[in-house]
Amino acid sequence: MPRATNGPATKARKRRAIRAAKGYFGNKSRLYVYALEAVQRAQKFAYRDRRKNKSTFRQLWIVRLNAACRPLGISYSRLVNGLKKANITIDRKNLSELAIHDAPAFEAIVTLAKAALKK
Repeated sequence: MPRATNGPATKARKRRAIRAAKGYFGNKSRLYVYALEAVQRAQKFAYRDRRKNKSTFRQLWIVRLNAACRPLGISYSRLVNGLKKANITIDRKNLSELAIHDAPAFEAIVTLAKAALKK
């Protein structure tokens, strides 16, 4: 009796790895062993970075807010403290968007935060 190797499933598994590695450079897009390694590594980084993305964007918003606050005579940390004291609950993302696209509204919010700090 001949040995059963389940060839179709093996071939499908290899084809799946090679297709997933399409666009990779050199052997990583052509040879199964290298393609499998590259695809697994890419999936690991993609999984990790989907989570990391959230903290990266928060950092970006904070940098933007600090840059927008400085010309108005207040630092980011004092702005956040003032907003908390003034009971203004607006997240960093929307505050950053305001600073970029609607400067007068952002200035008004900063003024309220400054006033709350003086009390």
